[in-house]
Amino acid sequence: MRYKVSQITILILVLVSFSACGAEDKNRELVIMTHDSFDISQEIITEFELANDATVVIQKSGDAGSALVRAILEKGNPSADLLYGIDNTYLGRALEEDIFVPYESRGLKTISENFILDPTNHVTPINYGYVNLNYDKKFLTENDMAPPTALEDLVDPNWKSRLVVLNPASSSPGLAFLISTIAYFGEHGEYNYLDFWRDLKNNDVLVKDGWSDAYYSDFSKNGGDRPLVVSYATSPAAEYFFSETPLTEPPTGNILIDNATFLQIEGIGILKGANSKALARKFIEFALGERFQEDFPAKMFVYPVNPDAATPDFFRFAEVPSEPANITAEQIGAKREAWIDAWTEVVLR
Repeated sequence: MRYKVSQITILILVLVSFSACGAEDKNRELVIMTHDSFDISQEIITEFELANDATVVIQKSGDAGSALVRAILEKGNPSADLLYGIDNTYLGRALEEDIFVPYESRGLKTISENFILDPTNHVTPINYGYVNLNYDKKFLTENDMAPPTALEDLVDPNWKSRLVVLNPASSSPGLAFLISTIAYFGEHGEYNYLDFWRDLKNNDVLVKDGWSDAYYSDFSKNGGDRPLVVSYATSPAAEYFFSETPLTEPPTGNILIDNATFLQIEGIGILKGANSKALARKFIEFALGERFQEDFPAKMFVYPVNPDAATPDFFRFAEVPSEPANITAEQIGAKREAWIDAWTEVVLR
């Protein structure tokens, strides 16, 4: 009798397991939650759909921080299968909230260790970029000014009312720039990062909530009165690419100060409770492939992590800092909220 019960139990478990696998295999819709800046050619998405007899739904959910908050609120019962756009400024929080299931992609074998976002493989790196200061070449030339060569220069009276930055509580590049100032000045000592920000405030730094508002409203290149802006190392390349008149060089330049630029790595993770885990794993492999990796540089102006993926010719103006800020995702995760609170107290109050 015990033998028969045991056989029946095993049979039930096998049938349940088979049924679950079959249900996942039959689910041909893949929902990808991402930030509003996500931009991949439809033909690339269609390639994945045709190859896997699937439908891909892109679910844009605000900026990177907003998308993460939504994924956390939906923990265990997500509306999406994948979260694309989680970066090293928010990785610690995502791992603490335990919203991802681990997956070790085959494509990771070719990626430089510098871009391995998460050693536990809950998040797979897809692209990277650098946050730094940009300057308006024409403005500086007309005012007989040279670009700053150190962060300390920014508190000099010559740069009063010249800089626009982003609120780290609401902006991913704003948080990245704050972190780079922490790496540069340190948290303690005779002159630390809060001293620097206090001096910037006294030098009339302008703080905006988001990158688009700062870059397109306050940056002098686009009609504002501030020749320095927190942006990206790829921004000059984008200015060159989108110019309505032919250019020999971009109208903006990068300020790449050692240990004062931030390497921002974006990744993708499978959400716990996802309906289409098999398709999600396949999409991660696809996203690390050359076709996908070569498509987004000219759309999202970030670099591919796949070393075999080519970048557009105009990326020659997308400079790579020689010595970005030396700070880890673990350090950021441990102190991110405290840093933002301290910054807010000094700069906004």
